[in-house]
Amino acid sequence: MREFELKYGCNPNQKPSRVYMENGNELPFEVLNGRPGYINLLDAFNGWQLVKELRNATGLPAATSFKHVSPAGAAVGLPLNDTEKKIYWVDDLGELSPLASAYARARGADRMSSYGDFIALSDVCDRDTAKLIKREVSDGIIAPGYEDEALEILKEKKKGNYCVLKMDPDFIPEEKERKQVFGVIFEQGRNNALIDEGFLGDIVTINKDIPDSAKRDLLISLIVLKYTQSNSVAYAKGGQAIGIGAGQQSRIHCTRLAGQKADNWFLRQSPQVLGLPFLDEIRRADRDNAIDIYIGNEYEDVLRDGSWQRIFKTRPEVFTEEDKRSWIDKNTDVALGSDAFFPFGDNVERAKKSGVKYIAQPGGSIRDDNVIETADKYGMVMYFTGLRLFHH
Repeated sequence: MREFELKYGCNPNQKPSRVYMENGNELPFEVLNGRPGYINLLDAFNGWQLVKELRNATGLPAATSFKHVSPAGAAVGLPLNDTEKKIYWVDDLGELSPLASAYARARGADRMSSYGDFIALSDVCDRDTAKLIKREVSDGIIAPGYEDEALEILKEKKKGNYCVLKMDPDFIPEEKERKQVFGVIFEQGRNNALIDEGFLGDIVTINKDIPDSAKRDLLISLIVLKYTQSNSVAYAKGGQAIGIGAGQQSRIHCTRLAGQKADNWFLRQSPQVLGLPFLDEIRRADRDNAIDIYIGNEYEDVLRDGSWQRIFKTRPEVFTEEDKRSWIDKNTDVALGSDAFFPFGDNVERAKKSGVKYIAQPGGSIRDDNVIETADKYGMVMYFTGLRLFHH
């Protein structure tokens, strides 16, 4: 297949639309089920690159959950503990395969943003992963292959219309990439930067003690950023991104947004949230919405009379700001990557509030001394990678 016609482009009025290879070669993917859209394919190809690089960097199966050309979550296949199984709504599925664990983590980090995602897997999709995907609201999936039973499970989604793509794992694109904006063609070399332990560069802080697990998490954050709309910052812990701040014009706003998402991820693990007395018939998506409101500033929307009765068996206590702060302070040893330098120490100050201890950023600000001084104040370990990772 050298060309694939699409229903429309980004919006229904943008017709005609297609994907094709300029050099006349075969497209590097097959459509096994459903019909992908323009944005689906943008998510699929960005997501595929991300999980392939995670697989190469860590040696572990990887998954990502994409929405509107940025990852909502990404992870590698480490086992889930009991609390993680509960907050990712998979505690009824028994022991999961490494690939299924990776997707549970990727989907579970920011379930609000992952709703209706496009999934990318680094490895052949197995039965465990397909069963997990089947019960989530998702637009489609791309993987290098599918077990027979897994493919049949996925084909049942969306009344048989779920988009299933098979990617050629050996495909290597041309060294130059092009796109057109307002009739003008842009050309550049592909971003072939290899993000591995050597990429991290020099530690510029006094503290240079970093465990292998934190190095892994820094690599995850940086690979995530390579395929996230800039400006971007990513927090990572335990083999997964836990907060991604994408597409912000201000660096500090990226750090705050990603930090808030990381805080929400950790708040979901608190006794107050784990013990919420949901009605038995409440669906997972509605539980996610209720939790997001409950741990936020608009908690009265789910606690006022006439509202809580539709969600909970009994009215939960208010999760006070003091109690939330006390719980978030227990989150430690978080890794953070930034796609460009921190211009001021305020980014480090905000990162500290979400438990960050390890940072990787390019460096190069005229205020690097202030940024390093702030990191040293908290005993952090900070790398200067020397390479920006903008993505547009």
